[in-house]
Amino acid sequence: MSMPLRWLAGLSLGFLHRLGSLLGWLGYLLSPSYRRRMVENAAQAGLARARWRPAIASAGRMVMELPRLWMRPPGQSVLGLVSFQGEALMARALDKGCGVLLLTPHMGCFEITAQAIAERWGGRQPITVLYRPARQAWLRQLEETARDRPNLKAVPATLSGVRQMIRALRRGEMVGLLPDQVPPAGMGVWAPFFGKPAYTMTLAARLLQQTGAVPLLTWGERLPRGAGYVQRFAEFPGPLPEDPTEAATAINRAMEQLILQCPGQYLWGYHRYKTPRETLVEPSEPKATP
Repeated sequence: MSMPLRWLAGLSLGFLHRLGSLLGWLGYLLSPSYRRRMVENAAQAGLARARWRPAIASAGRMVMELPRLWMRPPGQSVLGLVSFQGEALMARALDKGCGVLLLTPHMGCFEITAQAIAERWGGRQPITVLYRPARQAWLRQLEETARDRPNLKAVPATLSGVRQMIRALRRGEMVGLLPDQVPPAGMGVWAPFFGKPAYTMTLAARLLQQTGAVPLLTWGERLPRGAGYVQRFAEFPGPLPEDPTEAATAINRAMEQLILQCPGQYLWGYHRYKTPRETLVEPSEPKATP
């Protein structure tokens, strides 16, 4: 499998994105369940079809750009592909010296965000990112090696990985995770996401509460025709509540605000509203919030 991936990694980003657009549409047309989930999730967010339709091709582009990003030679810089917007927010967060928790939704190119941050600011503080190991052995092995870069460490979504993130934040370092990822049973709460109950991780809130780290929102917008990416930063809106459900709701709301900035690059086909198998309490409709 490594030879085809290495061949793809050598292609231009523009060509990979064109192939990805085709792949995204094939997946949408050939999988009724994926197509139905995509339509339903976007409708739940109240979006007209014209606003979310570009996400069909965007999902395929995300897949096809991975070989280039994962198999990039260690000495090859990624910063030529990335421009930054709001980078002063990152500098101020690092200046506080109490750690930075970077929150990114399943939107745009979230693989490049950590690589770009590690290159741009890793000299001050390294970054640790959380990932869920793939089921396939060959892909799991690739993940374990491809995501580790200078000043960038990837840790699995296990108790050991969580401990490493806590230690990193307490040292004043950076940690990145995707808070709209459905956690295992027992590691989340039911909180509204675009008005519908979604099983939401409590990890992001616990990391902030236990370490006093600064929360910062970020995402990598994919530019047209393979022109690269814009790495955007934004402040977290308001203080985080102490109650786990209220905290998860606040984080979901922050993710919603980011997603609505560019719904054409969100993974609407992601199974966001699934129920973990071991969860015994079924979701109920959320109460209206002001």
